[in-house]
Parts: sequence; C-alpha cells; structure tokens
Amino acid sequence: MIYFFLAFFLSLIFTLLIRRIALKFDIVDRPDGGRKLHRSPVPLLGGLAIWFSFWLVVGSVLFFYPLYGIEILSKKLIAAFSGSLILVVLGVMDDRRPLPPKIRLIITAAAALLTVLGGVGLAKITNPFGGYIQLSLILGNFLVWLWLLGLMYTTKILDGLDGLSTGIVFIGAMMIYFLTRTAKFYQPNVGFIALVLAGVCLGFLVFNFYPAKIFLGESGSLFVGFMLGVLAVIAGGKIATALLVMAVPILDLARVIYLRFRRGQPIFQGDRRHLHFQLLDYGLSERQTVLLLYLISFLFGITTLFLQSTQKLLALLLLLLAMIAVGWKLNTRTLKH
Repeated sequence: MIYFFLAFFLSLIFTLLIRRIALKFDIVDRPDGGRKLHRSPVPLLGGLAIWFSFWLVVGSVLFFYPLYGIEILSKKLIAAFSGSLILVVLGVMDDRRPLPPKIRLIITAAAALLTVLGGVGLAKITNPFGGYIQLSLILGNFLVWLWLLGLMYTTKILDGLDGLSTGIVFIGAMMIYFLTRTAKFYQPNVGFIALVLAGVCLGFLVFNFYPAKIFLGESGSLFVGFMLGVLAVIAGGKIATALLVMAVPILDLARVIYLRFRRGQPIFQGDRRHLHFQLLDYGLSERQTVLLLYLISFLFGITTLFLQSTQKLLALLLLLLAMIAVGWKLNTRTLKH
C-alpha cells in the first residue's frame, strides 16, 4: 500500500504545480453557459499531473527496484508509456488551442495502435460457457485497439462533470486490484500497477471533485481511460471487470452516437444528450449526479469479485436492457420538449 500513498501524494504535489503553470500561461477552460457548467475559468492540463505521477512511480519500480515480478510486464509497460506520451502531447496542444475533432481522433487512434503493436494484445478471451476462445494475432490486436479507443472516448465524455471521469476510473482500478489479490487471479505485478493508477486518480480528485479547482484536460481524460483499458488487458483479459464498471457510460456513449448518426448530426459534436446531463436536467445537482454514477459503477464493479463468467455476461445483458429502457425514456422526454 506504500506505493498507493506515494502515488497519491505525488499526484497532489504535481496537481498543485501544474495548476499554477496553467494559470500563469492562461491555459484555462472558460464557461459557455451550455455544456461547460463552471462559473469561472478553470485551469486545464491536469492530465500532466496524473501522467507524471503514474509513470514516475511505475518507472522507478520497473527500472530501479523491481517488485512483484513487474519486469515480466516491461515490454507492455514500455508500449503503454509510448502510447500515453502521444496522448499527453496531443492533450497539451489541444488544451492550449483546440484541435479539429478528426485530427484528435486520428492521433488518438495512432497512439492506441502503437500500444497494441508494442505488445499490449490479446491471445485469448474467456469463454463464458467454459474454457477459452483463442484469437488470431490480427483479431486480438484489432479488439484491443477498439477497446482502448472506446474506453478513451468514454472517459473523455465523462469529464463533462467535475470529478466524474477520475472517480470512476479510480473505482475501476481498485476493482482490478482487488481481483488480482484473489487466489484465482493472483497477479501482484498487475495489482501494483492498478494501485498506482488508483492512487494518482484519487490524489487528483482532491482538486477535481465539485467544485473543481483544475480539469483533466484532453490529455488527462484520454490517459485515464487508456490506462484502465491497458490494465484490463494485461491483467489477463479482465475486460469484463472494467466493462461492468464502465458499462453505463459506455452504453450511454453508444446511445448518443446512434442518435447523432440517425439524425444526420456530426458524431463528434458535443451536446447535452448524455446521461449525466440528463440527470441534471431532471433536477439532480452536479454533486448528486456524480455520486449516483459513482455508486452505480461501484455496485456493478464489486459484483465482478463474486460473479462467474456466465453471470457477468448476464449482468451485462440486463444492464444493456436497462440502458435501452432509460434511453427510450430520455428520448421520449427530449422529443416532448
């Protein structure tokens, strides 16, 4: 646990430092009265604090004081570092001067591809009905690339409310950590990385929870989703665990993309159709909305410690049906207004 607290305190220190730098150079997010709900300019670049803190702890252990067999993951961690470096450079550029959505997508997709080609891939996935399903190299790499891209854009969308993205990724990282401590999935090296990710997210959340003193920015919103996705893959394909934690926002993102496509609107055009904005419109406060979504993610995440593969699949199917019902309700309400 000492590395959790080290990551936590480093994240606190770097967040304070990055916040001062962002204010000095006027790299801030200004309210627009629509999707940006804050009342005054808020510093960006928060992702730099999380990125530096995470890799400082993980890199120090990997290269100078190997623990828990972490050197076994060195190739995958170097690939993840390379991909995340692209993301953080992209994020800083976008925070300074917003880039076109298509350019951001191309660079994000390239970062995910570099990570996959560097060794973060899947050779097999668990068959819910027993055993494993072997994957070809091309199919395994494609699925991981798609997984990383989807998770990055999910956490990017979640960053619409103070502390929402960081808090849910913290929950996801902790669920993977607890899973790696069980006898069936015992993986101390992966557990260490999960704990560090949880620590840096919690440290940043001190300043990012409502009312936020600093935002993740493009680099942070992409990086936290990217690392949670990588973590799920290198944990031996624990994608179902991360998927259950992130299921509500992932399904919500799919719902909104479908609506935009059906109505002929640009897929990457921001709007207030996402679940967290709809909850605000229903009368919940921003703090209540964030805490409610934390609770949902936690409850579904904790089930992964007890459910078998078929039960996890059933839980995902039930959640899908629930989200379809919620989506229908929200769409009906939108049309009435």
